Amino acid sequence: MNSKYILAICTLLLLSSCNTKNEQVTDSNDYNNYLELAENKTVQHAESNKAFWTGKYEKSPKQFPYLSKIASSYSHLFAATGNIEYLKQAEANLIKVNEMTQYKNPGSLMGLAGNYISQHKFKEALEMLTKAELIGDHLSDIQKMIFDVQLELGNYDMAKMYLEKIENMSDFDYLIRLAKWNDHQGNLDAAIKYLEKAKMIAKSSKQKGIMHWTYTNLADFYGHAGRIDESYNLFLKALEIDPDDAYSKKGIAWIVYSYEKNPDEALRILNTVTQTYHAPDYYLLKAQIYEFKGDEAAKEKQLTLYKKAVQNESYGAMYNKYNVLLYTAENENLEEAIAIAKVEVDHRPTPQSYDLLAWSYYKNGNVKEALKITEAHVVGHTFEPMALYHSAEIYKAAGMAEEANAIKKDIVESSYELGPIVAEKVSKI
Repeated sequence: MNSKYILAICTLLLLSSCNTKNEQVTDSNDYNNYLELAENKTVQHAESNKAFWTGKYEKSPKQFPYLSKIASSYSHLFAATGNIEYLKQAEANLIKVNEMTQYKNPGSLMGLAGNYISQHKFKEALEMLTKAELIGDHLSDIQKMIFDVQLELGNYDMAKMYLEKIENMSDFDYLIRLAKWNDHQGNLDAAIKYLEKAKMIAKSSKQKGIMHWTYTNLADFYGHAGRIDESYNLFLKALEIDPDDAYSKKGIAWIVYSYEKNPDEALRILNTVTQTYHAPDYYLLKAQIYEFKGDEAAKEKQLTLYKKAVQNESYGAMYNKYNVLLYTAENENLEEAIAIAKVEVDHRPTPQSYDLLAWSYYKNGNVKEALKITEAHVVGHTFEPMALYHSAEIYKAAGMAEEANAIKKDIVESSYELGPIVAEKVSKI
């Protein structure tokens, strides 16, 4: 069949999917109990641990392992609440631990590196891990983390080298990284296959932490692959392990919104989450859903809450990507968007960072520079749907309709991942 007719059919299907509800896969009876929790046991447990280890440390202030335990408690509090100050408290304690051990304890160095990864301080994380690697103890664990950081930094040859160093098809940690590597390469089927193998190991281990991690990450992969029912069921399994888990509730809310086109129910879920979990990106998600509903006043209220939240300097670079996308979506602070994107490229020269820069130039009217960056660093270098959408828009603006349509065919099937607002924009390319 002529490729033009195939594209026309795909476009019609996408237009239909933007405005039509899919078959319902969720049932509020499955998750209502998780939305109505009277107390957050995860927070209570972390607070209890923090108090216990703080008491121990006050009695024995030379015992650095106690400080590590306190830092771990703060990290759990951050994960449970989204409160950035907990992550910064964890950092302060981990720095003190490393000062006490003269930056010569691999476990302490890895702990601080993990904190830096959470803060998107990837260069600082690599510095800590390089110190740990030179010491030589716990080498496999260190090399696994170095793979993670090199991938985040866009140093793909180095990432591949470290992945080969830790190769072991029966090791959970290797399999989840092999899945991540295949996802980076655009091989989603292989990524799912390896993560499914990791899930089997996690289940047999009966360790709730790695079971929960695997369920939520595999749920995301299933969503990317259009396997929505399987994604939903894994988010429910994750909530069985951790009823307070905001991420899984957010995942279910996205299914309800993007797949089932039920914004009111999605907002009901998110509103219960944000009573106790306060990460700024949840405001952006709610703003997007209100935009879909056509409620501009409610959308603006959520955007105001987001902007106020990210004024907190403790976030550092964690919300650079979100800020660029917000400024370009609202056509405001476009020069600042370019400046932030340049910082991201400097810190993390990945295709996604270059996409942010190209998109900022495009929205600022500099199509020539946007096209130059897109062709050099984005197209052919990433399979991330939002980056592909941006590239298609830039090609269209540059009068390169054939190139735009070629990319469009690759992102038509990503409407669920992009969300209905962006999916409708894709249909108009």
